[in-house]
Amino acid sequence: MNQISDQGLDAERDAATQWLARLERPDVGEADWLAFDAWLEASPRHKLAYDQALALWSELDALAPDLAQGLVAPVQPAAGRRWMVMAGGLAAAGLVAAVAVPWQDLTAPTTTYQTAKGERKTVVLADGTRIDLNAGSRLTVHLGSRERRVEMADAEAIFDVAKDSRRPFLITAGDRTIRVVGTQFDVRRRDGRQSVVVARGVVEVRPTGDAPGRGYRLTVGQRLDHREGEVEARVGLGSPEAAFSWRTGRLVYRGEPLANVVADLNQYADRPIRVADARTADLAFSGVLAASEGSNLVRTLTLIAPVTSTETPDGLLLRAK
Repeated sequence: MNQISDQGLDAERDAATQWLARLERPDVGEADWLAFDAWLEASPRHKLAYDQALALWSELDALAPDLAQGLVAPVQPAAGRRWMVMAGGLAAAGLVAAVAVPWQDLTAPTTTYQTAKGERKTVVLADGTRIDLNAGSRLTVHLGSRERRVEMADAEAIFDVAKDSRRPFLITAGDRTIRVVGTQFDVRRRDGRQSVVVARGVVEVRPTGDAPGRGYRLTVGQRLDHREGEVEARVGLGSPEAAFSWRTGRLVYRGEPLANVVADLNQYADRPIRVADARTADLAFSGVLAASEGSNLVRTLTLIAPVTSTETPDGLLLRAK
């Protein structure tokens, strides 16, 4: 429950209404989204006012079929004069234009997308967002009328999120939630390790629920790495080209912990691959592997990395030399 009083929020509500109008313009650019994100984070009152503006939009959206038929719904006394002023502001901004077009219910059931080992897939959501799924990935998507939400299981995906000021895009990956401000980025969650690499726009990564830690704001060329259950995360430079390379069948690594590399290889190889110990898991690996090699990936890895591979009843075991 929000603990902030909604008394005296007139100025913030006006600003929220103006932001809704500004972000709906066809020429809105990244500078607008950065400015909006800064305004939203500047005060909890801004977030509350914006949530109320979104709620009002949802109410107007729900009335769209009747309004489109020439019916006028009475104003509820409980709504208050301020709500009517805000509604007028939204209408003046052109944000109730939906009443002039065929009605669409933006609330959709949850849909699950997944890929098998060695398979890659691209899906385009109803809002225009494109998701590229790497091999061995599974996620669920819910496009609601007030927010768009993705739940990631063990997966890696590149998101190119369609901008929609009325519906934030939220991705839950383990104990972290990613909030998107119309952008393109890669999210990877394998074996309890997460990484986020941003190619365009702004991405916020925060603890989910009561998980420990603090939030981070990432911009173009930044990367966040986090191990689930730990308080801290590491933020540094990241190459979007390297992070996105798997879309073309190449696995590009620059100083990547071998544990992450092995987690990726297990999505393509026929036999399970494991690391022998923490020293091997933390070994930094740089190189390029071809996903099409399948089980031969391990052989290539041992040629360019200081590791050996041993056959075991459970698969292949890698150990640092």
